[in-house]
Amino acid sequence: MDLTHRPRRLRQDGVRGLVSETSLEPTDLIAPVFVDATADERVAIESMPGHERVPLEEAVSRVEEVLETGVEAVMLFGIPESKDADGSRAWAEDGVIQEATRRITAETDAYVVTDVCLCEYTEHGHCGTLEDGLDSHDAEPTTTVDNDATLESLERIAISHAEAGADMVAPSGMMDGMVGAIRSALDREGYEHVPIMSYAAKYESAFYGPFRDAADGAPAFGNRRHYQMDPANAREAMREVRLDAEQGADVLMVKPALPYLDIVRDLRREFDHPVAAYNVSGEYAMLHAAAEKGWLDLEAVALESLLSIKRAGADLILTYFAEDVATRL
Repeated sequence: MDLTHRPRRLRQDGVRGLVSETSLEPTDLIAPVFVDATADERVAIESMPGHERVPLEEAVSRVEEVLETGVEAVMLFGIPESKDADGSRAWAEDGVIQEATRRITAETDAYVVTDVCLCEYTEHGHCGTLEDGLDSHDAEPTTTVDNDATLESLERIAISHAEAGADMVAPSGMMDGMVGAIRSALDREGYEHVPIMSYAAKYESAFYGPFRDAADGAPAFGNRRHYQMDPANAREAMREVRLDAEQGADVLMVKPALPYLDIVRDLRREFDHPVAAYNVSGEYAMLHAAAEKGWLDLEAVALESLLSIKRAGADLILTYFAEDVATRL
């Protein structure tokens, strides 16, 4: 038996860490934060243990809690005080994200990324203006979003976030041409320094359920299959991502993360841009549920999950585990 090659030699204490191929740092992580304009106090999100919607008055203190763990960046999601068919509160000067961004950037050193979408702001829960002027009271399940009309709204949202002081904007609606439209709008208004992190390959996934509870953004009818990607498709992801890169995206995101590590790896091989992956609410909730049953060690599987996303090629990871894992790191 030839045992010249013994890989176990490099798994011994002392050398194991020296030859580790992948590292995870708190600065790799972005923590989602939910700011609720309708709340007077923090409201626990039942399907996402450990997370809350916070009122606007506590947005700064919530972000300070994140910073204390070593995580330096947050992604802001808003629950508005009112909704309408067009989602007009999404670009209001006194909107929940605009106000939160102003306070957080003024009072903390956090790097603030803002979600640019409409699903939390429309009464029908879809990511844009509905076709044919239909609303949630008369729309059929087959009704879809008017792509080009929605681009105008996304431009207004991105500009309003930049005006409020957002460090980066992140369009998530999967509208064709959204990156180009937002890049042109930001440049036109003098915000050429504000980068865009595009949800470039966002799949129509069953793993989003808890987030829709958290952000009050579930569709009132139908689904999002007409604009979010088919989970069966990988080649299409490369086409989608390439278009966003050509339109000026600075960071390319894959969402969800764990079921799509092949897509993360494909992006890393194909593009020189920073790659982000969103470890979504369902990925978070299922590990918590298994841990509550005593079936898994939560700390261990959370760290292993994020390490696998990093190993696949992600430079940045948006995750609800950010604070817990950063504290452990």
